[in-house]
Amino acid sequence: MKRKTKEQTTSKLDVEMDEDESSHSEGEEEEGPKGTKRIMKQGVSEDDGVLRPVKLSRGELYKPPTAEELNQLKESESLFHCSLLKMQMEELLKEVALSEKKKRLVDSFVLKVTELLHSVPQTAEVELSDQSSLFKDVKIPFLLVPKAAKGKFHMAPPASVSLVGSYPLGTCTKPRVSVDLAITIPPSVLHPKDALNQRYPRKRALYLAGLAQHLSCPDIGTMRYSCLHGNRLRPLLLLTPPGKDSSSLTLRLHVFPPPGFFKPNRFHPQRNNVRTGWYTGLAVPVPDASEPPTPHYNSTLLGDLLPRVHLQFLSACSAQCAAFADAVSLLKVWLRQRELDQGSGCFSGFIGSMLVAYLLTTHRVSNTMTAYQLLRNCLHFLASSDLTENGITLARDPDSTAPSLSEFHSAFQVVFVDPSGHLNLCADMTANTYKHIQHEAVLSLQFWDDPTLDSFQALLMTPKPLIRTCDHLFQLCSLVKLQAACKKLNLLSELMDHSGNYVLTALPFILSLLQRGLGERVCLLTHSLSPDPEWLVDSEPPKHKDQPPLSFGLLLNPEFAASVLERGPEAHSPEAVEFRQDDQSAEFQDGTITEAVLWGATSACQKRLIPCQIITHLLQLHADIPESSVRYTGGLLDDVIKRDESTGEEESLKVVQSFDDLSRKLWGLKDLPLSITAVQGAHPSLRYTQVFPPVPVKLDYLFFGRDKISRALVPKEGKPCPIYLTPVKVICHMEGSGKWPHDRLAIRHIKTAFHIRLGELLKKHHRYTCHATPKHLDVWKDGLVFRVQVAYHREPQVLRESISPEGMLRYRDNLEARALELETLHRPYLTSTLHGLQQQHPSFGGVCRLAKRWLGAQLFSADVSEDAADLLVASLFLHPAPFTPPSSPQVGLLRFLHLLSTFDWKNSPLVVNLNGQLTAPDYIEIKNDFITLRETLPIMFIATPKDKKLSIWTKEGPSVQLLQRLIVVAAESLRVLEAQLMDPSQTQDVRVAMRPPLDAYDVLIHLNPKQVPLLAQAVDPPHATFTRGTVPGSIASTGGALPVIDFDPVIHYLADLRDAFGDLALFFCDPYGGTVIAVLWKPQAFSPLHFKTSQMSARRLQVTGEEVHATPNVEAILEDFCIMGEGLVKKVEPRTERWVV
Repeated sequence: MKRKTKEQTTSKLDVEMDEDESSHSEGEEEEGPKGTKRIMKQGVSEDDGVLRPVKLSRGELYKPPTAEELNQLKESESLFHCSLLKMQMEELLKEVALSEKKKRLVDSFVLKVTELLHSVPQTAEVELSDQSSLFKDVKIPFLLVPKAAKGKFHMAPPASVSLVGSYPLGTCTKPRVSVDLAITIPPSVLHPKDALNQRYPRKRALYLAGLAQHLSCPDIGTMRYSCLHGNRLRPLLLLTPPGKDSSSLTLRLHVFPPPGFFKPNRFHPQRNNVRTGWYTGLAVPVPDASEPPTPHYNSTLLGDLLPRVHLQFLSACSAQCAAFADAVSLLKVWLRQRELDQGSGCFSGFIGSMLVAYLLTTHRVSNTMTAYQLLRNCLHFLASSDLTENGITLARDPDSTAPSLSEFHSAFQVVFVDPSGHLNLCADMTANTYKHIQHEAVLSLQFWDDPTLDSFQALLMTPKPLIRTCDHLFQLCSLVKLQAACKKLNLLSELMDHSGNYVLTALPFILSLLQRGLGERVCLLTHSLSPDPEWLVDSEPPKHKDQPPLSFGLLLNPEFAASVLERGPEAHSPEAVEFRQDDQSAEFQDGTITEAVLWGATSACQKRLIPCQIITHLLQLHADIPESSVRYTGGLLDDVIKRDESTGEEESLKVVQSFDDLSRKLWGLKDLPLSITAVQGAHPSLRYTQVFPPVPVKLDYLFFGRDKISRALVPKEGKPCPIYLTPVKVICHMEGSGKWPHDRLAIRHIKTAFHIRLGELLKKHHRYTCHATPKHLDVWKDGLVFRVQVAYHREPQVLRESISPEGMLRYRDNLEARALELETLHRPYLTSTLHGLQQQHPSFGGVCRLAKRWLGAQLFSADVSEDAADLLVASLFLHPAPFTPPSSPQVGLLRFLHLLSTFDWKNSPLVVNLNGQLTAPDYIEIKNDFITLRETLPIMFIATPKDKKLSIWTKEGPSVQLLQRLIVVAAESLRVLEAQLMDPSQTQDVRVAMRPPLDAYDVLIHLNPKQVPLLAQAVDPPHATFTRGTVPGSIASTGGALPVIDFDPVIHYLADLRDAFGDLALFFCDPYGGTVIAVLWKPQAFSPLHFKTSQMSARRLQVTGEEVHATPNVEAILEDFCIMGEGLVKKVEPRTERWVV
């Protein structure tokens, strides 16, 4: 056998060599491209058949790959990515699978409960309406609306007890381990007509209460009632084991009728089983033919008949497909992370199991597929199939009484029929919930194969709560108001169908109303799934109004969401009558006359809240839901960056327009020794990310003093600190020329001369007030200050040059060259790139402003630079998976905090692919370099297309310790903010997430608010205000005295403190109006040092025996804090004694 294989191999190689003989004969010498001889040896020896290496010519060795080879490389790369994802999923399955120990716990507890259930005593028969004498220690888990009911009831031992659901199927997963136990009511308790008028559901609830009373014993831990997916007609009894295992397992007791007790055709969606006369209590007879159908009530009762049949069907599918259970487990994890598997109308794990079974039975997938492949096919099916329009069925040969798909569609919004052909598994699901599932499936498939993303993390490990998924959120708080909505919308028949649950009755109609009203403004309108209520067995069941508020999420369409004009139908069309409420006709430029609504909004932050105006108007007008019951949380965080009803968009636009005008005028200047090659912005306001953009101001000259020489304005003693004017940095590149010197000092002199000349020309031609310095030129224009800095492209290279002692020219990197490169090359490029990102995503600037306001408020601004913060936010827009790019500042801030608190900064680089310039190989290169050089790189590493190896934006910080604190504070802020936004019972104060915890600091330096120029920007601005030297009125675009520029005493004081005591302490302050400087002593600073005169600054001597040490003189340092900040410092407050020596 071995000989035969060897002969076949030799024969094959000989054939290949024969095909190549035309160019390379056996043993032939070939002249290489440069005259070198290369010998082509035969691949296999004639004597022993041993394989030999084949030498290729240079042309063959380096020839470009063929199309087939490129396809093979692409396929290998894709297979590697898929294999990695598959292995990660396999590890996840091991984590969520139940351990053998847990299974033994489940089996023993089930066995114990089963034994107790078989000993249920028989009781005397009583009237169904007389429940007062039935049970003493427990309440009945049912809302008796109406109270009247016919029939008799008694307790009796169950006919059977068996496991159903995910546990016997093998798809039960952690962390919430719930095991379902089916208890069959004995036939003697029921009557064939119990399907009418809630008789069976009431007997079911009574039987469950009887079981609860019987199971009250030491062998059972806690007992609570709940409902299956929020359906009040299907109460459950939840049991936990006693002792330490009580939190690890929940046994859910379901009560079902005997198999075949009710005929399935009785529950046809078009049949009625709740009589109008009984429900309303009115004695007016209604013919059976005119009774409205009760499809939801019917599907609820039918669902109790089929659990065992469904288990048998799924077990058969699982037996045929080895990966069935794993695929279902993965799908359940996917649904759970998106909060779609719990609550009323959810896509439960059971429906997910049925979906996998559907794909298997319809041969859309193969039985031999892996769990990875099955999950992908499930998501592909959900993404491409609209069950709101084209329902699907598992019934292969339904009987003649089974409803058709069209009959199901007429009764339900989403249709997925079970194997019996009678039950719609998605009966309670709204179309909006299915659209949400479809949207999530589409998103998941988009990033599934992306090699630049951690697909596993985005797909299965990142939680997606509604508040972090949707751009805007609003809640209906007073759910009792929905009763009025049902009356306004005339929903009596639907209310009967939902057994008085006015919340679920009104929900589909409210969703349809809002969907029509919002139109193209939203890509997705979804809602929270009301959680399954739980209550103790000795408590009354909660009323419908007691459930948590109903939350709605809007995924905005940035193109139309902020439009103030709503065009309706043509004025004379029939649709105009319905549209015409508070609108009026308008003629447009194209000549058409249509109905139109103009919503009141002027600023960008007001336009973002136009959906709020639409929603409150529609709910009030069509559903009698007052505006006070609607809690809209789409813009609650705007207040922390709001100034005069604007959140910065309009101010940023004015700065950009003024800069563009200055740029044109700089380009147009003549009489310059060298021409200008580029004028670039290098300031956050020019990319719309400045927290509080510069505002044009008109100065009150009487408030200031005058410089004796230049006549520029100066602060006047005794007055409050004047307004802070931010200089907007502009880089002006001059052309390269042999006229430039090659000496660093001479280059600086030339640049100074250019600053002077530019100022002269701007003053001469445009009458701008200018002030030239060696480093820059300040231009006072349109009430704004622009700081123009001349740049020469070879200057960083000159700064790196030095002459060795041997007279050799050498290049060495240094801080000065890097800083200049950052100012003149990297920051202008970043500004222009992020400006482009703002044009694509209008909410980018707002998210940056909120994120940097949070960093400043929490005292992290000195460690996370503005540029680094902007890049962090940019990553949320460029790599949003598993979300869509944020379309509101609020959701952007929540995702920013989540990114900070969950990203693996220690082991992963954050790659921000600006302009899409990085390819998959670039990502691999960045990660490999990061791993190789990890010890020398910043702890927070951000890579961009122009900065793959160094992370220049985070080189100076944060440190490891500060990053750790940043992560902790971000996680806590996220928790607090989401609770504030989602829980209406809490005191509404979102600013609480902006207030820093000061208890961790050693010293607090309180500042005089009068001398804090940005006091109005504080998180909690004081009621007292100070005049800062400005007056209202029109602002001249040119002329005027030069104002006080870039003067903030707090910044200068902080710089002095860090220079003097930076080796002893860290100093923190909110740059946006903070009135407290927090001081944290460095632990190593209090280690005694051997006495040296050079190290005695801020220290005192400590003599121990013959040794003399120097330790920090804390009392003197605190006194120095006051002396250095005289006039600015109000008081110094020591906060702890642990550092006293």
